[in-house]
Amino acid sequence: MPKKLLIIGGGFAGCAAAHQISLKGGWDVTLVERQSKLGGGVRTLYWGGHPYTIGPRHFLTPHEYLFSYLNTYVPMRRIPEHEFLTYIERDPGFYHFPIHVDDIDLMPDKDQVRREIAARPGVIEARDLEDYWVQSVGRTLYSKFINNYSRKMWDVESNTQIDQFSFSPKGVALKSGPKAAWTEAISAFPLAFNGYDDYFTIATQGVTVKTHTMAEDYDTERLGIKVEGTWHYYDAWVNTISPETIMKYAYGKLRWLGRDFMRIVLPIKEALPKNVYFLYYANSEPFTRIVEYKKFYNGYESDTTLLGLEIPSHSNELYPYPVTAEQKKAQRYFDNMPGNIHSIGRAGIYRYIDIDDIIAQAMEVAKRL
Repeated sequence: MPKKLLIIGGGFAGCAAAHQISLKGGWDVTLVERQSKLGGGVRTLYWGGHPYTIGPRHFLTPHEYLFSYLNTYVPMRRIPEHEFLTYIERDPGFYHFPIHVDDIDLMPDKDQVRREIAARPGVIEARDLEDYWVQSVGRTLYSKFINNYSRKMWDVESNTQIDQFSFSPKGVALKSGPKAAWTEAISAFPLAFNGYDDYFTIATQGVTVKTHTMAEDYDTERLGIKVEGTWHYYDAWVNTISPETIMKYAYGKLRWLGRDFMRIVLPIKEALPKNVYFLYYANSEPFTRIVEYKKFYNGYESDTTLLGLEIPSHSNELYPYPVTAEQKKAQRYFDNMPGNIHSIGRAGIYRYIDIDDIIAQAMEVAKRL
Protein backbone atom coordinates (compact mmCIF):
# COMPACT_ATOMS: atom_id res chain seq x y z
CA MET A 1 0.00 0.00 0.00
CA PRO A 2 1.55 3.35 -1.04
CA LYS A 3 2.41 5.93 1.57
CA LYS A 4 0.37 9.13 1.72
CA LEU A 5 1.96 12.42 0.69
CA LEU A 6 0.48 15.90 1.03
CA ILE A 7 1.60 18.79 -1.17
CA ILE A 8 0.63 22.16 0.31
CA GLY A 9 0.18 24.78 -2.40
CA GLY A 10 -0.64 24.39 -6.09
CA GLY A 11 1.61 27.00 -7.63
CA PHE A 12 4.51 26.08 -9.91
CA ALA A 13 6.41 24.50 -7.00
CA GLY A 14 3.52 22.31 -5.89
CA CYS A 15 2.79 21.16 -9.44
CA ALA A 16 6.47 20.46 -10.18
CA ALA A 17 6.72 18.39 -6.99
CA ALA A 18 3.55 16.49 -7.90
CA HIS A 19 4.98 15.69 -11.33
CA GLN A 20 8.38 14.51 -10.14
CA ILE A 21 6.94 12.38 -7.35
CA SER A 22 4.33 10.87 -9.68
CA LEU A 23 7.05 9.97 -12.18
CA LYS A 24 8.93 8.20 -9.38
CA GLY A 25 5.84 6.40 -8.10
CA GLY A 26 5.18 4.74 -4.77
CA TRP A 27 3.15 7.56 -3.22
CA ASP A 28 -0.54 8.38 -2.95
CA VAL A 29 -0.32 12.13 -3.55
CA THR A 30 -2.84 14.78 -2.51
CA LEU A 31 -2.36 18.43 -3.43
CA VAL A 32 -4.31 21.22 -1.72
CA GLU A 33 -4.60 24.74 -3.14
CA ARG A 34 -6.61 27.62 -1.72
CA GLN A 35 -7.31 29.20 -5.12
CA SER A 36 -9.81 27.81 -7.62
CA LYS A 37 -7.11 26.95 -10.19
CA LEU A 38 -3.55 25.67 -10.18
CA GLY A 39 -0.50 27.69 -11.17
CA GLY A 40 -0.49 30.57 -8.69
CA GLY A 41 1.20 33.68 -10.04
CA VAL A 42 2.46 31.76 -13.08
CA ARG A 43 -1.02 30.98 -14.38
CA THR A 44 -2.09 32.86 -17.51
CA LEU A 45 -4.76 35.52 -17.08
CA TYR A 46 -6.48 37.66 -19.70
CA TRP A 47 -7.34 41.34 -19.96
CA GLY A 48 -9.10 42.63 -23.04
CA GLY A 49 -8.16 39.35 -24.71
CA HIS A 50 -4.46 39.85 -23.95
CA PRO A 51 -2.70 36.96 -22.16
CA TYR A 52 -0.50 37.91 -19.20
CA THR A 53 0.79 36.73 -15.82
CA ILE A 54 1.26 38.59 -12.55
CA GLY A 55 4.85 39.52 -13.24
CA PRO A 56 6.75 38.44 -16.37
CA ARG A 57 7.26 34.76 -15.72
CA HIS A 58 9.87 34.07 -18.34
CA PHE A 59 12.07 31.04 -17.83
CA LEU A 60 15.74 31.64 -17.05
CA THR A 61 18.35 28.98 -16.41
CA PRO A 62 22.04 28.24 -16.97
CA HIS A 63 21.17 24.52 -17.03
CA GLU A 64 20.26 22.86 -20.31
CA TYR A 65 18.73 19.83 -18.55
CA LEU A 66 16.17 22.01 -16.75
CA PHE A 67 15.24 23.75 -19.99
CA SER A 68 14.94 20.39 -21.77
CA TYR A 69 12.68 19.01 -19.03
CA LEU A 70 10.22 21.89 -19.21
CA ASN A 71 10.42 22.06 -23.00
CA THR A 72 9.29 18.41 -23.15
CA TYR A 73 5.96 19.26 -21.54
CA VAL A 74 5.56 22.92 -22.48
CA PRO A 75 7.23 23.73 -25.81
CA MET A 76 9.41 26.79 -25.27
CA ARG A 77 10.74 29.63 -27.44
CA ARG A 78 14.26 30.80 -26.69
CA ILE A 79 14.52 34.60 -26.57
CA PRO A 80 18.26 35.43 -26.54
CA GLU A 81 17.63 38.96 -27.84
CA HIS A 82 15.79 39.99 -24.67
CA GLU A 83 16.96 43.47 -23.53
CA PHE A 84 16.22 45.63 -20.47
CA LEU A 85 16.22 49.42 -20.45
CA THR A 86 16.34 51.68 -17.39
CA TYR A 87 15.01 55.23 -17.41
CA ILE A 88 17.27 57.73 -15.62
CA GLU A 89 15.25 60.92 -15.17
CA ARG A 90 18.12 63.19 -14.14
CA ASP A 91 20.08 62.69 -17.38
CA PRO A 92 17.41 62.19 -18.88
CA GLY A 93 17.75 59.01 -20.89
CA PHE A 94 17.15 55.30 -21.31
CA TYR A 95 20.16 53.03 -20.82
CA HIS A 96 20.70 49.29 -20.95
CA PHE A 97 20.72 47.13 -17.87
CA PRO A 98 23.01 45.45 -16.92
CA ILE A 99 24.87 48.77 -17.15
CA HIS A 100 26.63 48.72 -20.51
CA VAL A 101 29.98 50.35 -21.21
CA ASP A 102 28.71 51.65 -24.58
CA ASP A 103 26.05 53.74 -22.81
CA ILE A 104 28.55 55.65 -20.69
CA ASP A 105 29.45 57.95 -23.60
CA LEU A 106 25.76 58.93 -23.84
CA MET A 107 25.69 60.20 -20.25
CA PRO A 108 26.13 63.90 -19.44
CA ASP A 109 28.47 63.01 -16.54
CA LYS A 110 30.50 60.47 -18.52
CA ASP A 111 33.87 61.90 -17.45
CA GLN A 112 33.04 61.52 -13.76
CA VAL A 113 31.69 58.01 -14.39
CA ARG A 114 34.86 56.97 -16.20
CA ARG A 115 37.09 58.35 -13.44
CA GLU A 116 35.17 56.37 -10.84
CA ILE A 117 35.31 53.18 -12.91
CA ALA A 118 39.07 53.57 -13.33
CA ALA A 119 39.50 54.09 -9.59
CA ARG A 120 37.11 51.37 -8.37
CA PRO A 121 38.73 48.64 -6.31
CA GLY A 122 36.50 45.85 -7.59
CA VAL A 123 34.41 43.81 -5.20
CA ILE A 124 36.67 42.50 -2.48
CA GLU A 125 34.28 41.98 0.40
CA ALA A 126 30.96 43.82 0.23
CA ARG A 127 29.07 44.45 3.47
CA ASP A 128 25.73 45.21 1.85
CA LEU A 129 23.99 45.95 -1.46
CA GLU A 130 25.20 49.56 -1.59
CA ASP A 131 28.79 48.57 -0.85
CA TYR A 132 28.67 45.88 -3.53
CA TRP A 133 27.50 48.25 -6.25
CA VAL A 134 29.77 51.15 -5.34
CA GLN A 135 32.76 48.80 -5.44
CA SER A 136 31.51 47.38 -8.74
CA VAL A 137 30.65 50.50 -10.77
CA GLY A 138 31.41 53.59 -8.67
CA ARG A 139 29.22 55.99 -6.76
CA THR A 140 27.69 57.83 -9.74
CA LEU A 141 26.38 54.78 -11.61
CA TYR A 142 25.17 53.34 -8.32
CA SER A 143 23.19 56.51 -7.63
CA LYS A 144 21.74 56.50 -11.16
CA PHE A 145 20.73 52.85 -11.57
CA ILE A 146 20.58 51.18 -8.18
CA ASN A 147 19.99 53.46 -5.22
CA ASN A 148 16.39 54.58 -5.75
CA TYR A 149 15.34 51.43 -7.58
CA SER A 150 16.47 49.00 -4.89
CA ARG A 151 15.16 51.14 -2.04
CA LYS A 152 11.65 51.12 -3.50
CA MET A 153 12.00 47.50 -4.68
CA TRP A 154 12.55 46.41 -1.06
CA ASP A 155 10.85 49.31 0.76
CA VAL A 156 13.97 50.22 2.75
CA GLU A 157 15.38 53.59 3.78
CA SER A 158 18.89 52.59 2.73
CA ASN A 159 20.38 49.80 0.64
CA THR A 160 22.82 49.17 3.47
CA GLN A 161 19.90 47.27 5.06
CA ILE A 162 20.09 44.66 2.26
CA ASP A 163 22.95 42.42 3.32
CA GLN A 164 22.24 39.40 1.10
CA PHE A 165 22.35 40.03 -2.62
CA SER A 166 23.26 36.89 -4.55
CA PHE A 167 20.33 37.74 -6.85
CA SER A 168 22.13 40.89 -8.03
CA PRO A 169 23.21 41.83 -10.61
CA LYS A 170 21.81 40.28 -13.78
CA GLY A 171 24.94 38.52 -15.02
CA VAL A 172 27.54 41.26 -14.56
CA ALA A 173 27.59 44.69 -12.97
CA LEU A 174 29.25 46.44 -15.91
CA LYS A 175 28.77 44.79 -19.27
CA SER A 176 30.38 44.94 -22.71
CA GLY A 177 29.51 43.01 -25.85
CA PRO A 178 25.91 41.91 -26.55
CA LYS A 179 23.15 44.21 -25.28
CA ALA A 180 20.88 41.30 -24.34
CA ALA A 181 20.28 41.15 -20.60
CA TRP A 182 20.94 37.43 -20.31
CA THR A 183 23.97 36.05 -22.15
CA GLU A 184 25.04 33.62 -19.41
CA ALA A 185 21.69 31.84 -19.23
CA ILE A 186 18.92 30.46 -21.41
CA SER A 187 16.01 32.91 -21.62
CA ALA A 188 12.73 31.39 -22.83
CA PHE A 189 8.95 31.51 -22.69
CA PRO A 190 6.19 29.04 -23.65
CA LEU A 191 5.03 29.05 -27.27
CA ALA A 192 1.37 28.56 -26.35
CA PHE A 193 -0.77 31.62 -25.64
CA ASN A 194 -1.88 30.03 -22.38
CA GLY A 195 1.73 30.04 -21.19
CA TYR A 196 2.59 27.34 -18.67
CA ASP A 197 -1.03 26.32 -18.00
CA ASP A 198 -0.85 22.96 -19.80
CA TYR A 199 2.02 21.95 -17.52
CA PHE A 200 -0.16 22.27 -14.42
CA THR A 201 -2.62 19.77 -15.90
CA ILE A 202 0.10 17.37 -17.05
CA ALA A 203 1.99 17.59 -13.75
CA THR A 204 -1.00 16.67 -11.61
CA GLN A 205 -2.31 13.67 -13.56
CA GLY A 206 -2.84 10.82 -11.13
CA VAL A 207 -2.77 13.24 -8.18
CA THR A 208 -5.77 14.01 -5.97
CA VAL A 209 -6.12 17.76 -6.46
CA LYS A 210 -8.26 19.77 -4.05
CA THR A 211 -8.59 23.37 -5.19
CA HIS A 212 -10.44 26.06 -3.29
CA THR A 213 -9.26 24.27 -0.15
CA MET A 214 -8.10 26.31 2.82
CA ALA A 215 -6.40 24.63 5.75
CA GLU A 216 -7.91 25.55 9.11
CA ASP A 217 -5.01 24.21 11.15
CA TYR A 218 -1.71 22.34 10.84
CA ASP A 219 -0.12 19.70 13.05
CA THR A 220 3.52 19.51 11.94
CA GLU A 221 4.43 16.88 14.52
CA ARG A 222 1.87 14.32 13.33
CA LEU A 223 1.67 15.70 9.77
CA GLY A 224 -2.00 16.54 10.05
CA ILE A 225 -4.00 19.16 8.21
CA LYS A 226 -7.48 20.24 9.25
CA VAL A 227 -9.95 20.97 6.44
CA GLU A 228 -13.65 21.69 7.01
CA GLY A 229 -13.39 20.55 10.60
CA THR A 230 -11.75 17.20 9.83
CA TRP A 231 -8.12 16.20 10.40
CA HIS A 232 -6.27 14.30 7.66
CA TYR A 233 -2.87 12.70 8.31
CA TYR A 234 0.01 11.87 5.97
CA ASP A 235 3.39 10.15 5.96
CA ALA A 236 5.20 13.14 4.45
CA TRP A 237 4.57 16.71 3.29
CA VAL A 238 5.98 18.83 0.52
CA ASN A 239 5.41 22.40 1.63
CA THR A 240 5.44 25.29 -0.84
CA ILE A 241 3.89 28.01 1.35
CA SER A 242 5.60 30.14 3.98
CA PRO A 243 7.11 28.13 6.87
CA GLU A 244 5.62 30.59 9.36
CA THR A 245 2.12 29.59 8.21
CA ILE A 246 2.38 25.85 8.73
CA MET A 247 4.16 26.39 12.07
CA LYS A 248 1.60 28.94 13.21
CA TYR A 249 4.05 31.86 13.60
CA ALA A 250 5.87 30.15 16.46
CA TYR A 251 9.03 32.25 15.96
CA GLY A 252 7.43 35.44 14.72
CA LYS A 253 6.27 36.93 11.44
CA LEU A 254 8.66 36.89 8.49
CA ARG A 255 9.08 40.04 6.44
CA TRP A 256 7.66 40.04 2.91
CA LEU A 257 7.11 42.53 0.13
CA GLY A 258 4.43 42.29 -2.53
CA ARG A 259 3.27 44.00 -5.68
CA ASP A 260 0.24 45.89 -6.84
CA PHE A 261 -0.27 45.29 -10.54
CA MET A 262 -1.82 47.78 -12.95
CA ARG A 263 -2.98 46.73 -16.43
CA ILE A 264 -2.85 49.39 -19.13
CA VAL A 265 -4.05 48.82 -22.71
CA LEU A 266 -2.74 51.19 -25.39
CA PRO A 267 -4.31 51.74 -28.84
CA ILE A 268 -1.17 50.66 -30.71
CA LYS A 269 0.17 47.28 -31.81
CA GLU A 270 3.46 47.61 -29.91
CA ALA A 271 4.79 50.17 -27.47
CA LEU A 272 8.40 49.19 -26.74
CA PRO A 273 11.40 48.86 -29.09
CA LYS A 274 11.88 45.56 -30.89
CA ASN A 275 14.00 43.59 -28.40
CA VAL A 276 12.92 45.41 -25.25
CA TYR A 277 10.54 43.46 -23.02
CA PHE A 278 10.89 45.48 -19.79
CA LEU A 279 11.45 49.12 -18.86
CA TYR A 280 12.88 49.74 -15.39
CA TYR A 281 12.43 53.05 -13.55
CA ALA A 282 15.18 54.05 -11.15
CA ASN A 283 13.81 57.38 -9.94
CA SER A 284 11.18 58.70 -7.49
CA GLU A 285 8.17 57.27 -9.36
CA PRO A 286 6.34 54.65 -7.23
CA PHE A 287 6.52 51.85 -9.81
CA THR A 288 9.57 49.72 -10.54
CA ARG A 289 9.00 48.48 -14.07
CA ILE A 290 6.70 48.20 -17.06
CA VAL A 291 6.29 44.98 -19.02
CA GLU A 292 4.85 44.60 -22.52
CA TYR A 293 3.31 41.15 -22.57
CA LYS A 294 2.90 40.85 -26.32
CA LYS A 295 6.69 40.51 -26.51
CA PHE A 296 6.52 37.20 -24.63
CA TYR A 297 3.51 35.71 -26.41
CA ASN A 298 5.17 35.38 -29.80
CA GLY A 299 2.68 35.43 -32.67
CA TYR A 300 -0.14 36.89 -30.61
CA GLU A 301 -1.86 39.48 -32.81
CA SER A 302 -3.91 42.47 -31.69
CA ASP A 303 -4.33 46.09 -32.72
CA THR A 304 -3.78 47.02 -29.07
CA THR A 305 -1.09 46.12 -26.55
CA LEU A 306 -1.17 45.36 -22.84
CA LEU A 307 1.35 46.87 -20.43
CA GLY A 308 1.77 45.69 -16.87
CA LEU A 309 2.95 48.26 -14.35
CA GLU A 310 4.34 46.97 -11.03
CA ILE A 311 4.22 48.91 -7.76
CA PRO A 312 5.88 47.57 -4.59
CA SER A 313 3.34 47.16 -1.80
CA HIS A 314 2.43 45.23 1.34
CA SER A 315 -0.91 44.06 -0.03
CA ASN A 316 0.44 40.55 -0.70
CA GLU A 317 3.51 38.41 0.04
CA LEU A 318 5.64 37.65 -3.01
CA TYR A 319 9.25 38.55 -2.20
CA PRO A 320 11.14 37.21 0.84
CA TYR A 321 13.56 39.80 2.21
CA PRO A 322 17.27 39.28 1.45
CA VAL A 323 18.24 40.28 4.99
CA THR A 324 20.29 38.07 7.30
CA ALA A 325 18.04 38.61 10.33
CA GLU A 326 14.98 37.46 8.38
CA GLN A 327 16.80 34.51 6.84
CA LYS A 328 17.92 33.41 10.31
CA LYS A 329 14.35 33.59 11.54
CA ALA A 330 13.23 31.45 8.58
CA GLN A 331 16.03 28.99 9.27
CA ARG A 332 14.77 28.59 12.81
CA TYR A 333 11.47 27.41 11.36
CA PHE A 334 13.24 24.92 9.10
CA ASP A 335 15.48 23.65 11.91
CA ASN A 336 12.42 22.82 13.99
CA MET A 337 10.41 21.08 11.28
CA PRO A 338 10.24 17.28 11.28
CA GLY A 339 12.46 15.65 8.67
CA ASN A 340 9.51 14.37 6.68
CA ILE A 341 8.41 17.90 5.80
CA HIS A 342 10.19 18.97 2.61
CA SER A 343 10.13 22.68 1.73
CA ILE A 344 10.52 23.96 -1.83
CA GLY A 345 9.67 27.06 -3.84
CA ARG A 346 10.19 30.76 -3.22
CA ALA A 347 7.72 30.93 -0.34
CA GLY A 348 8.51 27.47 0.96
CA ILE A 349 12.24 28.11 1.45
CA TYR A 350 11.96 31.89 1.95
CA ARG A 351 14.45 32.64 -0.83
CA TYR A 352 14.28 34.79 -3.95
CA ILE A 353 14.52 32.01 -6.57
CA ASP A 354 13.19 31.37 -10.07
CA ILE A 355 11.30 28.64 -11.92
CA ASP A 356 14.42 26.68 -12.84
CA ASP A 357 15.48 26.48 -9.18
CA ILE A 358 11.99 25.27 -8.28
CA ILE A 359 12.12 22.45 -10.84
CA ALA A 360 15.56 21.41 -9.54
CA GLN A 361 14.20 21.38 -5.98
CA ALA A 362 11.24 19.25 -7.03
CA MET A 363 13.60 16.76 -8.67
CA GLU A 364 15.72 16.61 -5.50
CA VAL A 365 12.68 16.08 -3.24
CA ALA A 366 11.51 13.19 -5.44
CA LYS A 367 14.92 11.56 -5.02
CA ARG A 368 14.80 11.92 -1.25
CA LEU A 369 11.30 10.49 -0.81
